[in-house]
Amino acid sequence: MTTTRTNPEWQLPPLASGRTRRFRRLGLPALVGIVGAAVLLAAAELFAVLVGSISSPILAVGSFVIDIFPPWAKDLVIALFGVNDKLVLLLSLGVAVVIAAGIGGILQLWRAPLGVLVVALAGGLSSVAIVTRAGASLVDGIPTLVGTALAGYVMHSAIARLHRWRSAVSAPASEPTTGLARRNFLGFTLIAGAAAVVVGTGSRIAAGALSSARALRDAVMLPTPLTTVTIPPGADLGIPGLSPLFVPNSDFYRIDTALTVPVVDPVAWRLTIGGLTEREIVLSFQDILDLGVREYVITLTCVSNEVGGPLLGNARWLGVPLREVLALAGPTAGADMVLSTSFDGFTAGTPLDALTDPLRDSILAVGMNGEPLPAEHGFPVRMVVPGLYGYVSATKWLTELRVTTFAADEGYWTPRGWDALGPIKLSSRLDTPRVDRAVAPGLTKVAGVAWAQPVGIAAVDITIDGGAWLPATLSAPINNDTWVQWFVDWEAASGVHTIVVRATDNDGNVQLQERVPPAPNGSTGWQSSLVRVS
Repeated sequence: MTTTRTNPEWQLPPLASGRTRRFRRLGLPALVGIVGAAVLLAAAELFAVLVGSISSPILAVGSFVIDIFPPWAKDLVIALFGVNDKLVLLLSLGVAVVIAAGIGGILQLWRAPLGVLVVALAGGLSSVAIVTRAGASLVDGIPTLVGTALAGYVMHSAIARLHRWRSAVSAPASEPTTGLARRNFLGFTLIAGAAAVVVGTGSRIAAGALSSARALRDAVMLPTPLTTVTIPPGADLGIPGLSPLFVPNSDFYRIDTALTVPVVDPVAWRLTIGGLTEREIVLSFQDILDLGVREYVITLTCVSNEVGGPLLGNARWLGVPLREVLALAGPTAGADMVLSTSFDGFTAGTPLDALTDPLRDSILAVGMNGEPLPAEHGFPVRMVVPGLYGYVSATKWLTELRVTTFAADEGYWTPRGWDALGPIKLSSRLDTPRVDRAVAPGLTKVAGVAWAQPVGIAAVDITIDGGAWLPATLSAPINNDTWVQWFVDWEAASGVHTIVVRATDNDGNVQLQERVPPAPNGSTGWQSSLVRVS
């Protein structure tokens, strides 16, 4: 006698858990969608090895998200996660992809071909994001389209096998037929998923091996600088917990719009200078070196830095004066801005007079703290302009300088609500004692840094628990373009205390007390910190 299988729960025993039942109804098709997304990304990465890293769909979409982020959202992410903002974005995108892919698999099971259409839409939008990136061409969108087609095939085939398994369970059939349908679905889906992981991982490794930024950088030998900076005695106070005079490259803050670090071959690199100039010129990396590199010490500051925040650093730079480079092209009358462009398409609008002022050390930098620029800090060439926040001046991976006007052009962040000029504001920071670490009673050094490029710091004062302002001892300044360290000896008594710090620049201006957020032109306010003494 033949027994008809009509169990709607795929032949589950009567006591099977609700969780198991839900997994078979929703989990399996969601798994198919996730595998389809993995296939799309893996195939795109594989073909991207042949086309170029700009073809990676997840990176292109991530860069697009960065581009459309409103200023308040950018500030919030940086405030919450600091230099880990890009990692958080990638993880968030990954979670979003998994959720959307799972929904796509369920839709494909319930209402085919909706799931495949979801994949096609995601792949199409990713391709658009890729081909619209700076320096991209239509060819760059091909890897993602290939991945989309393969993902659609995998999803369609896997869901068809899942339907056959369900039909075998609910229709008159032998147990071997049901088992074969189950194994057919699981085998196809798991093999596709495993292949996607292997191919995707291998492609990423291959891409890294084919375009190693470290190998390109290690091949560069910088010449001996024509001039060096003498560091005066007393410039580094050497106080434990105080920011070092020079921030190591590995600890230097990084804030930019590049989701991944561009890989630029210095041999093939070219800098184009044109626009409102007497002539257009193109310089190679060797041409820059032949102009004669010099050493500079300059503090960089990010406009997103909150009061007391970590987004600034001081370094030794090797470079050539931007005024000499621009003079080769000959800016014409009426120009007041230079629009610099990065390898990844970022742009910054910098006042022309800040780059041509003979009293300001605005440079094209090729070295940082005694070595070629790290890849994440702009290798092979970047801009460093003292006195201006990085968003209007510190373009990394530089490829073009276009002499123009503020009336005709604007940088990346200006249409997003940020001011066009971006002068750095007088500020100070307390580094030690830290709010999260108690100190012992007795003599304690309260210390930090202060900066006011290009004017320089004249004084720093602190007040403890609202008492009289106490003058700090300053380190010997290297120049007006760098931060200074400061300290106050404090006889700390047990309890919780509030320390407030302010600075005064060489023009007599006192740091603004009112707290304002970074947008649209940099934060202001006195830093106030709680200190536990026990």
